[in-house]
Amino acid sequence: MNPIPDWLRNYRASWLAGDAVAGLIVTVMLIPQSLAYALLAGLPAEVGLYASLLPIVAYALLGSSMTLAVGPVAVASLMTASALQPLAAAGSVQYVQLAVLLSLLSGVMLLAFGLLRLGFLAHFLSHPVISGFITGSAVLIAVGQLKHLLGVQVQGENVFQTLSSLAHALPQTKPAVLALGGASVLFLWFARKYLAKLLVRTGLSAKAADMAAKLAPMLVVIVSTAVVSLWGLDRSHGVPVVGNVPQGLPALGLPAWDWGSVQALWLPALLISLVGFVESVSVAQSLALKRQQRIEPNRELLGLGAANLASAVSGGFPVTGGFARSVVNFAAGANTPLAGVISAALMALVVAFFTGWFHALPQAVLAATIIVAVTGLIDWGTLREAWHYDKADALSLIATALGVMALGVEAGILLGVALSLGTLVWRSSHPHMAVVGRVPGTEHFRNVDRHQVVTEPGLVAVRVDESLYFANASVLQDRIEALVHANPAARHVLLVCSAVNQIDTTALGVLGDLERSLRERGIRFLLAEVKGPVMDRLQDTDFGRRMQGQVFLSTHEAFADVAQRQQVG
Repeated sequence: MNPIPDWLRNYRASWLAGDAVAGLIVTVMLIPQSLAYALLAGLPAEVGLYASLLPIVAYALLGSSMTLAVGPVAVASLMTASALQPLAAAGSVQYVQLAVLLSLLSGVMLLAFGLLRLGFLAHFLSHPVISGFITGSAVLIAVGQLKHLLGVQVQGENVFQTLSSLAHALPQTKPAVLALGGASVLFLWFARKYLAKLLVRTGLSAKAADMAAKLAPMLVVIVSTAVVSLWGLDRSHGVPVVGNVPQGLPALGLPAWDWGSVQALWLPALLISLVGFVESVSVAQSLALKRQQRIEPNRELLGLGAANLASAVSGGFPVTGGFARSVVNFAAGANTPLAGVISAALMALVVAFFTGWFHALPQAVLAATIIVAVTGLIDWGTLREAWHYDKADALSLIATALGVMALGVEAGILLGVALSLGTLVWRSSHPHMAVVGRVPGTEHFRNVDRHQVVTEPGLVAVRVDESLYFANASVLQDRIEALVHANPAARHVLLVCSAVNQIDTTALGVLGDLERSLRERGIRFLLAEVKGPVMDRLQDTDFGRRMQGQVFLSTHEAFADVAQRQQVG
């Protein structure tokens, strides 16, 4: 394997301008986000900056997306806080060490999954479950940040407890903090909804206006920091600020760890890895399709794994691909991951020389950027679509979201996965079955309840639209027995297996018992349209040997055989 990625070996000079502009714009966007998401994770501000350096470079070397922007994101930050808060005090040295260890474990897992070519794991979390998880997380994050917006202290392990605590703490609200935070929320909301349109009216191009609107959080950071610094609001009005942010690049090295910490963090690391991978692949694929590019899930695992290892080595916390930054990176003209490398280099300059500028940055403003960012993640569209199309999926989405809000991120996503799998098992255990007949003048067979068809006297023909296994075999047997009981003249029972991809041992036994029971009553049991792999396995069984001469290539042949026998009889 060539250590130099394809995009770098084949790099064109004409791509540099787009990559440079995108790298600069994403850096301006990344600075407030990295600080805000460190706050969300319960970590010192500099940890968010550290997580925005080497991980970007590591992904550029191994990832497959040309435009995915890797770094701290809201959901991973929330999951980090959820995993660490029971183990150490937020912001403490031990807390930071555990965050770094969490990133290390996540990186090792993702790399292992990539080497084992387990990219198909992206399909194990359904879209409604992911949507419900992100929606619930967005609400949990937004509610959790309200205390910073008000300048109060609250307690609560879930959304409902936090809201109750906030209600009791309202009298202690600090007016100056609320003014800064509330004004920031209003401006950021206005910028998201209307700023681009207003800028277009002034003569700015639509693309430039959209970029300018996306940089509103940096403007809010600059203005609010200047206001607090000039008027000394942190001293005179008790406005909480970021405070001292150590200047200089992080020291490199592996985190201290012990087996007890690994045992406590392996499950959160696994969930962060899976959720981050699914979210990243979804974003990367949606952007790649716009340029007719391809995403390789196994390489994404390697790229994200390397990014998390790099974050751990440089004192950061778990990272993944960010939706908003990736979209901005794409729209700003990024052609290759060099845009990310440029962004990392610019971030390194900020960390090395300019962290002193963040001292007077109000925490309320960071909370405002988080609230406005995550409210955009609430996915009403998927909920409406699922409710109209498949209420079971909609209920899985709602249950996952409520689970996250009431029980926490880990329990919420596990609940969603369990409900999703439970729905799948329930559906497959209650397969659709149809009595079929011939469409007149054709060799096509359709459901007698949906089409005008011709049936054969003395023949009960049933199509089962599911593979047969332990959970649904008896359901099929009961349906056939009920149809035979309702049709005393039946002398032939045909099972159409066009949708059956597998028959397990339990189902094989049930089919054998059914064939024997029908034969003892003078009724032939027939099969049609059995797929090759299924037939290969049946041939060497007692049931398969008994069915010789009673298995037909098509439903038409089975109907013709029955018709001929009844004419002879």
